[in-house]
Amino acid sequence: MKIGVAMFCTDYSMAPGEIARAAEERGFDSFWAPEHSHIPLSRSSPFPSGGELPKQYYDVMDPFVVLTAAAAATRTLLVGTGVCLVVQRDPIQTAKLVASIDQVSGGRFLFGVGDGWNADEMANHGTVFEARHKLARERIEAMKEIWSKPKPEYHGEFVNFDPMMAWPKPVRKPWPPIYVGGAMPYGLRRALRYGDAWLPHRSRPAYPDVAEKIPEARRLMQEAGRDLPITIWGGRPELAMLERDKGLGVERVIVSLPAERADTILPLLDTWAGLVPKLA
Repeated sequence: MKIGVAMFCTDYSMAPGEIARAAEERGFDSFWAPEHSHIPLSRSSPFPSGGELPKQYYDVMDPFVVLTAAAAATRTLLVGTGVCLVVQRDPIQTAKLVASIDQVSGGRFLFGVGDGWNADEMANHGTVFEARHKLARERIEAMKEIWSKPKPEYHGEFVNFDPMMAWPKPVRKPWPPIYVGGAMPYGLRRALRYGDAWLPHRSRPAYPDVAEKIPEARRLMQEAGRDLPITIWGGRPELAMLERDKGLGVERVIVSLPAERADTILPLLDTWAGLVPKLA
């Protein structure tokens, strides 16, 4: 089992290249960047983790800029969006971003996607909250057409374009792996429909630990005729828990780090680095 790290990179945290190099040197397999375009001062959607929204959510940099810097500073480290809010992004432009970063990183990009939780944020982008799941599916389906075909076209309810030329194409064929975020069972069902892997949070209001749901998830995968890799967002430095995850066939656990400077982050990375070889 692999361990990845994630950070809300801001103007007061470690720089993307700096933390990416530190992660690669310590044996982590991937670096993940979250996304929020902005945070409206109004709030009709509660923070999924409960309590007040942390300051880093307001301050986070664009994930594609962050990951380009991280990729340029490393040689083997995978870089991933965790997650890209596709319901707030134009699919044609996002398809070009994904293909471009996969090219400049030499095929090291992981496309983590999610449908989001902040209705006010989506409304500012013209997205209807209740329609976000279908909108996300159509946009991802349309991007797949762009990545995999020389003259793609797509005709849906929300996304519609006639044959076009759109380059570059991604290094990885037919596209970089799509990690679909979301809780059980609906997030997994979306992953089975249009994703290449499932990216659930460790805990959500419906359950304290997603590991408890993995046997059910395997059953749903079997019924769908697909066996998706599972990456859990929200690692804890507890060897017994991580070994249980490994025993359940989890591909990767992602450690979410605070938006802090090196003097805070490097000791945390060192603690985790001691667990990496034990889980390999």
